[in-house]
Amino acid sequence: MFARAGVILIALCSFLNTALAQGIVTGTVYDSAATAPIAGATLTLKDLNKSTVTNEAGFYQISRLRPGQYVLVVSFVGYKTVEHSFVMSDKPLTFNFRLSDSDVKLSEVVVRAPTINDQQVITALDIQLRPIMNNSQEILRMVPGLFIGQHAGGGKAEQIFLRGFDLDHGTDIKISVDGMPVNMVSHAHGQGYADLHFVIPEMVQAVDFKKGPYRSDKGNQTTAGWIDFRTRTTLDRNFVKVEGGQFDTYRAVAGVNLLKKEGQSLYVSTEYVYSNSYFDNPQHFKRFNFMSKYNGKISDNTQLTVTGSTFWSKWNHSGQIPLRAVEDGQIDWYGSIDPTEGGETSRTNMNAQAVTIVNPNNIIKNQVYYTNYNFELYSNFTFFLNDSINGDQIRQKEGRNFFGYNGSYSNTSTLFGREWTSTVGINYRQDITRHTELSHTKDRSIVLERMKFGNIDETNAAIYVDELAQLSDRLTMNAGLRVDYFHNQYEDLLKPPGSNLLKANAHIVSPKINFYYTLSSGTQFYLNTGKSFHSNDTRVVVSEGGKQILPAAYGSDLGIIFKPVPNMLVNASAWYLWLAQEFVYVGDEGVVEPSGKTRREGIDLSVRYQLAKSLYADVDLNTTKPRALGQPNGENYLPLAPVFTTTGGLTYSGKTGFSGSMRYRYMADRPANADNSIVAKGYFITDAQLNYALKRSTFGLAIQNILNTKWKETQFATTSRLKNEAQPVEEIHFTPGTPFFAKASCTLFF
Repeated sequence: MFARAGVILIALCSFLNTALAQGIVTGTVYDSAATAPIAGATLTLKDLNKSTVTNEAGFYQISRLRPGQYVLVVSFVGYKTVEHSFVMSDKPLTFNFRLSDSDVKLSEVVVRAPTINDQQVITALDIQLRPIMNNSQEILRMVPGLFIGQHAGGGKAEQIFLRGFDLDHGTDIKISVDGMPVNMVSHAHGQGYADLHFVIPEMVQAVDFKKGPYRSDKGNQTTAGWIDFRTRTTLDRNFVKVEGGQFDTYRAVAGVNLLKKEGQSLYVSTEYVYSNSYFDNPQHFKRFNFMSKYNGKISDNTQLTVTGSTFWSKWNHSGQIPLRAVEDGQIDWYGSIDPTEGGETSRTNMNAQAVTIVNPNNIIKNQVYYTNYNFELYSNFTFFLNDSINGDQIRQKEGRNFFGYNGSYSNTSTLFGREWTSTVGINYRQDITRHTELSHTKDRSIVLERMKFGNIDETNAAIYVDELAQLSDRLTMNAGLRVDYFHNQYEDLLKPPGSNLLKANAHIVSPKINFYYTLSSGTQFYLNTGKSFHSNDTRVVVSEGGKQILPAAYGSDLGIIFKPVPNMLVNASAWYLWLAQEFVYVGDEGVVEPSGKTRREGIDLSVRYQLAKSLYADVDLNTTKPRALGQPNGENYLPLAPVFTTTGGLTYSGKTGFSGSMRYRYMADRPANADNSIVAKGYFITDAQLNYALKRSTFGLAIQNILNTKWKETQFATTSRLKNEAQPVEEIHFTPGTPFFAKASCTLFF
């Protein structure tokens, strides 16, 4: 017995010695000027099924190489591919690379595990190739299957739809900018309210996203998925851009590098927008943005990025109008019942991020952020239903300060010749909201009654661990565990002191495990599974004593990413998401509205195809079956949840001369109430943009809704009463979508 054990031990030692003796190639990938490392670049051994990607330090490592001759291919979308031949012996080798800018080529996309499944490649492609017409919210449309709708004149955060969710303004999708949260918990208007208008579109470098609850570093509101905007570290060139269009629409934006040298940069950018929009009542929409960003080394191994920004917006809007008022001629399609609706909002941010590369295999991240935020909105959804004399206009208002910290430590090690990356991280966020209010008002000037008025304090602390393990040349596993703790406090200022302070605590544990199997450099299968949650409004939490206020979401994705031909990339998945019972705070009414368990299942298909050197085609198809569980068939529809959507288009992109894009988006009919007796009608809209670029200038023409289709951008099944009606009526209330709208632009570079 001992002899057999000795033989086994000798064999194991021999195997380990052989594995460790095999060759290792390491190095770093930089941009052409060597000012910054490139994270996510692919390194592939030609004619072998072996590849890796660079980490945040631009570092890569390929191990378990037998002696022999190899060709290493280095590629990244938007850069020229580099090939390097070398001879492997038993000694470690180091090769550093500098990649030069190049045209986008789909043939350079290598399907590898696991970063391709985060769809960062598709995102990088889309944001380079597609035009942005109005504001940063429109960048959300680049997420396959995601639709947005505006129903408050352009100043309020858009309504979001994804994977069978009416996400309201962000309840079940986590949105961030450079890691700083955008979502507002316990917001006066709705849970998870996410307003991206403080981001200048031209300053967005790329967008990372993932559908589903599968990342351990993403916490609250990561049920349908998460989206992170990444702003530019430096400007390629200084620029000034002016735009002008129909409906008294004007926009000016500029960006200037104040410092730009190797390893260090500082720029400022500003934006101003004015528009009366297409409604009968002038919108008088105004928005101002200012942003500054510094990036540089504060030590030999620490990179610091500091961003400051401020934003202000004010507007009038026509709100949601009842279909019957249009059909009987009381108002025009672009008219309003209460023309005094509107609002004002502002947001000022500070965000500091430090990345310390202890060595290429050990990375420490630290981030602190602070936001001051103010919001005031006047709306009227039911008109004269509750107050037949003064009307039902409401004011939602709040002033908020929130701050937080994100930190992580990652270590990459080699075990049995395989890479293992271990990460431990912590998140902390503190929201202090004062005088959050829901009031009954008239003409935006008279307060008739305060229905809700109080102070909110909310704390969210979390810790997570994550392991990314390369189990074989083909199979990679990612497993993580996250624990979130919440402390909620609400001071009701409408009640006497001593009985008006309520508190509650709660926590939730969220495990995740994902598998990626790379069949070849052009085919990968994946299985994602995980649990996440969305928190509920503090006013709900304290009323429920902290119980059942962190509803869990369990999801799975089974999919494939493949390249049937070198210039085509296809991503297809079948997915499932189950949500536990939740309590929802309806900010417009100041009430708690409970809902039961829900189930969503669907199929997503995304295709990207490069037809020629500068011509690209894309199409996204998304079908979903969203249902409420425990309800009778025929009465279990989820109101406003999309059931079928598709987007797509053609894009021609050239560095000089003409470039342009023709795009469509289609949302099918969907139930507007639980029994589908009221239907939200679908729409099909086409947009186009044409640009002509010279060496130091670009001229553009953007057209929205080319066919001038009359369509309903947002729709709700609402019970309302008009001033001349004796009885209330439940029917579709809608905000009309943009008619034919043309806008010209001129950009000068210097």
